[in-house]
Amino acid sequence: MPENPKSLRIALNGVTGRMGYRQHLVRSILAIRDEGGLELPDGSRVALEPILLGRNAEKLADLAARHGVDEWSTDVDAVLADDSVDIYFDAQVTSRRVDALTRAMRAGKHIYTEKPTAETVEEALSLATVARETGVIAGVVHDKLYLPGLVKLRRLVDEGFFGRILSLRGEFGYWVFEGETQQAQRPSWNYRAEDGGGIAVDMFCHWNYVLEGILGPVRAVTARTATHIPQRWDEQGRAYAATADDAAYGIFEVGDGIIAQINSSWTVRVYRDELVEFQVDGTHGSAVAGLHRCVAQPRSATPKPVWNPDLPETQSFREQWIEVPDNAAPVNGFRAQWEEFLRDVIAGRPHRYDFLSGARGVQLAALGLESSATGRRLEVPELSA
Repeated sequence: MPENPKSLRIALNGVTGRMGYRQHLVRSILAIRDEGGLELPDGSRVALEPILLGRNAEKLADLAARHGVDEWSTDVDAVLADDSVDIYFDAQVTSRRVDALTRAMRAGKHIYTEKPTAETVEEALSLATVARETGVIAGVVHDKLYLPGLVKLRRLVDEGFFGRILSLRGEFGYWVFEGETQQAQRPSWNYRAEDGGGIAVDMFCHWNYVLEGILGPVRAVTARTATHIPQRWDEQGRAYAATADDAAYGIFEVGDGIIAQINSSWTVRVYRDELVEFQVDGTHGSAVAGLHRCVAQPRSATPKPVWNPDLPETQSFREQWIEVPDNAAPVNGFRAQWEEFLRDVIAGRPHRYDFLSGARGVQLAALGLESSATGRRLEVPELSA
């Protein structure tokens, strides 16, 4: 790649899906393109030229026309063989990812991909090996760490606000309709294990990088998964057996003695300010962060409740917390990481969230499922490729 490229050609596979379209294409690549390109530290800009990939020609043609994209194709091999293409992005279903990413790296493309990176730890590590052998720069989406709420939470950690951190409690999820009388908000394959579905596979890779990025590496896991709703209805209104877990309850031992508990469920109704929230408690303070907001309570302002079930509580506990300010203009987390990855590609340096980081997420999901099946606490071994 030239030292100061004028443009980057990016092949985007899977943009007809919800996440690939909304977050990666529209809110990231097209948003950067339409604002004059990617700004570099020296003030210069690099234009972005997206190429839409997928299996449905009609949908791709419609997206290209709607958003002013010049190129689209259903022939992935032809695009990968094009030496002018710099980057391959993958937002397909997980079962197709390893083959596509491997072929793209062998063709000399830099890689940016959604999670999970693979269905097994062995496959995930093979991607890291191929990346090392080919010398391409690889990045795995770690979007939540770039969102305002968790950016503020990490800032509190870095500033020593918590003192000694004791624990984290996380709640994620919402009610996903079964599809019988109201259409489901998630695709039916999410609930079929044979198609790579399941909330543990989907979410534990997120929790691994969230815990790593805020508190430290995950040392051990104890988990219990469940399929609370055994029958659902697909996009054509046909009943099918839900063979994958729709809820996962995990206890993670993190860093130097921190205990994290995270509940993940597609069978829960929301009584929180956001669809995911994390509470961190420490000796000197506590904080609660969602994707956007973060509130904190220092030790000096901590109330002193007294348990008395005979009297109604008079304190308004929520009002005793203070809002943590943004102190910077909030940005879309997906776009923020895209920009960081693209600058790394241009500079020729590794991206901090690489295939090995992605493999650790796959590993945690696999260990969580094993823990649930065996009823055991499992230590998390270090990975290398």
